[in-house]
Amino acid sequence: MMRVALVPVFVVLLLQDGGHDPAWRAWAWAAFTVASISDLFDGKLARMHNLVTDFGKLVDPIADKALMGAALISLSALGDLPWWVTLVVLAREIGITLLRFWVIRHGVIPASRGGKAKTMLQGVAIGMYTLVMTGPLASTRAWVMAAAVIITVVTGLDYIVKAVRLRRGTPVPAGQV
Repeated sequence: MMRVALVPVFVVLLLQDGGHDPAWRAWAWAAFTVASISDLFDGKLARMHNLVTDFGKLVDPIADKALMGAALISLSALGDLPWWVTLVVLAREIGITLLRFWVIRHGVIPASRGGKAKTMLQGVAIGMYTLVMTGPLASTRAWVMAAAVIITVVTGLDYIVKAVRLRRGTPVPAGQV
């Protein structure tokens, strides 16, 4: 829930003074980083104390999507990130969330390794776009975002296959892509 609460804080910090002040962007990056890291600790604590629940498996990705979605939309609105990137990522994220609800009575599709890698790459790329960067660092962030978009699409297709299998009653292999 802390991640969800940090979403508006991140957006307000990012958009301060027209959204291009390096100091405000550094504060926005800090809020985004705290929210992102809290996801790691949340999952680790849940597994360590055997508190993994279907509710958590369902809500955790939604909290991730709220943070990532707000960041992508804000960065595109500022002109820092192409809108097509935001639209591809959001279409996948919204589609997979709806897909999870579509199959919920048949079972829960847990996050895969690929899905976790996707979230990590998106987080790193968004963090890099949040900070004011020029030169080689600006080029590097574009490549990191490109990798994030590719893995976003590939894992989205994997979730579609898993959802179809689950609806048909075919077991979904755990931990794949």
